[in-house]
Amino acid sequence: MPPPQLSILFEDNHLLAVLKPAGVPTMGVEAGRASLVKLAKDYLKQEYDKPGNVYLGVVSRLDSMVSGVILFARTSKAAARLTEQFRCGDVKKTYWALIEGRPEPMDSVCVDWLWKDDRQRRMVVCAPEQRGSKKARLRYRTLRVLPHATLLEVLLETGRKHQIRVQLAQRGHPVLGDRKYGATTGFLHGLALHARCLELEHPVRKMPLRIEAPLPAAWRKYGIRE
Repeated sequence: MPPPQLSILFEDNHLLAVLKPAGVPTMGVEAGRASLVKLAKDYLKQEYDKPGNVYLGVVSRLDSMVSGVILFARTSKAAARLTEQFRCGDVKKTYWALIEGRPEPMDSVCVDWLWKDDRQRRMVVCAPEQRGSKKARLRYRTLRVLPHATLLEVLLETGRKHQIRVQLAQRGHPVLGDRKYGATTGFLHGLALHARCLELEHPVRKMPLRIEAPLPAAWRKYGIRE
């Protein structure tokens, strides 16, 4: 199977933002699948005729089966400044999720403590005093109630592994297609979780930057359009 074509959302001398398809890992090597980092580096080498190794700093990541905007830094200076923005919570991260059921209340804040269960290879909600646990916080609001799902907009305030998936499943509303966290409803491709938008300050130009990722075709089955 040929590697997916890279879809550029934003590009300048300092940054490269791309649309990650569901099923493509952000980085690392998985059998039969090219990582997004490799695709992006190959693009830069070809586009700018760069010999040898190409620098690309990974400042945001998504789970393999999640789609949406991914931001890379093209210089070490940009990488350091962006990493600090993410660390301080200065980057606004907006996701769209199709979930099972209808949440009550329709808009809410979710706060949990998460712990990595290495034996089960998943994240779990635990007590705050659990050793190694980390606080997770997100806000959601209902955008549309559909016949067989609900569309949420999720504002991620912390960046824990599998955070949105775990916190929504904990409340009885797993993301469509997320069998790992209890979903019984499938999804056409990957998970029904999409990193819709990143809002941040440009690390060099110091101007506000908003990068939005279009929805994958799989969402159209539910009547959701741009």
